[in-house]
Amino acid sequence: MNVFVIVLYLAVMVVIGLWAARRARTATDYRVAGRRLGAGLYTSTMAAVVLGGASTVGGVGLGYQYGISGMWLVVAIAAGLAVLSLFFAARIQSLKVFTVSQMLQLGYGAKGGATASSFVMLAYTLMIAVTSTAAYAAIFSVLFPISRPWAILLGGAVVIAYSVLGGMWSITLTDLMQFLFMTVGIFAILLPFSLSAGGGWSGIRERLDASYFDIGSMGFQAILTQFVVYGFGMLIGQDIWQRVFTARSPGVARWGGLVSATYVALYGVAGALIGTAAAAVLPNLAVPEEAFATMAQEHVPAGLGGIVLAAGVAAMMSTASGATIAAATVARVDVVPTLRGLFGAADDDVARARSEDASVLKDRVYVVVVGLVITVMSMLVGSTVTALTIAYDLLVGGLLVAVLGGLVWKRGTAAGAMWSMAAGVVATVVGMVVYGVLANAPIYMGLLASAVVFVAVSLATRPTTPEISQEWNRRIQESKA
Repeated sequence: MNVFVIVLYLAVMVVIGLWAARRARTATDYRVAGRRLGAGLYTSTMAAVVLGGASTVGGVGLGYQYGISGMWLVVAIAAGLAVLSLFFAARIQSLKVFTVSQMLQLGYGAKGGATASSFVMLAYTLMIAVTSTAAYAAIFSVLFPISRPWAILLGGAVVIAYSVLGGMWSITLTDLMQFLFMTVGIFAILLPFSLSAGGGWSGIRERLDASYFDIGSMGFQAILTQFVVYGFGMLIGQDIWQRVFTARSPGVARWGGLVSATYVALYGVAGALIGTAAAAVLPNLAVPEEAFATMAQEHVPAGLGGIVLAAGVAAMMSTASGATIAAATVARVDVVPTLRGLFGAADDDVARARSEDASVLKDRVYVVVVGLVITVMSMLVGSTVTALTIAYDLLVGGLLVAVLGGLVWKRGTAAGAMWSMAAGVVATVVGMVVYGVLANAPIYMGLLASAVVFVAVSLATRPTTPEISQEWNRRIQESKA
């Protein structure tokens, strides 16, 4: 019965993609859903993209290990999304660009820093998609009598199919379906059945040590790191910004994002409670991340358990598809045109790829190619935790200061942004070599180096010209009209 529910769910995703394909008539439709999403669709698609396998399966696993303190990873994501929505989303939406790198070029007026950021952003989005693909393949390999490579091919084929058909419109509509599965599966099914299996809250408290009910049991340093890595990561990731670009207005971007952040925080608390209950019911699991699937299969009735497993797959697929189109957009708009320009491509050809009149067919080709690359990489990557850590460390350590500096500090310059990115990436990589990939030190080293260099070089170089500032201000004022 559970297998039937999953197969039906996958089929529905492809059908939605087919239906949505007719909406993708222009590059703007394909890349950012025509910038027409209202509050309902925007809220659901934003929540779906930020809640992936790490938030769902990983969040329950952290609850299994630490009790209610396991909520902090997802709460950190919610906090980052809330800050983005409240302070930056309206301005980001107003700029009418497609990528973070385009915002840097618009704000600083030079291609150097923007070009460097696009390569880092491409690596980040690829790694996010790879980790999500590998995560949902783990569920498929348990449900179906197939090996891990075939499970990855199955999931990858579905994600590529619905993503390539309608682009962001397909992803938005499938995200709505995935959001519904996640809400019903986690809040209405798995949470109450898990608490019931543990004998209610009083029964769970009797079986577990008091540390499981201490919100700080994970440890201050670990909690702080969640906020630095995942909270800051929410502020500048292309996969997140691309959803902001889909909002119909600055108001939708701001308030819809805040509603999404509230939902995400509640999702994190629910996951930690499910993991806590699992620790009471299944005390001998070898791998904490197995708590999600085991509770769904052993303590939820057949059929309903399939909905729960579909909720887990939905969380992973929504993140995978969002990261896939983000990687394809960065490659199409920033990376490939830059490389073509270096080899003598005409300026108008490069500009066309970055315009709203770009070929939708070529965008589809990029999604297919990037999707295939992600599928192959998912088969080759051993540790998804390591890949995810590297991606977030480079993103935050290398780009955070330059991106946020461009939004809030008028004295920041193109040279300051470019050299701060270089310093941040180098310092982060050096920290990984010295302290290890999974250590906390690399990201702090990257942030410190990036901030110092950004301020010093910006103050030592000429301010951004008035013409550039005027274009920036014109776009923001037009959105208020």
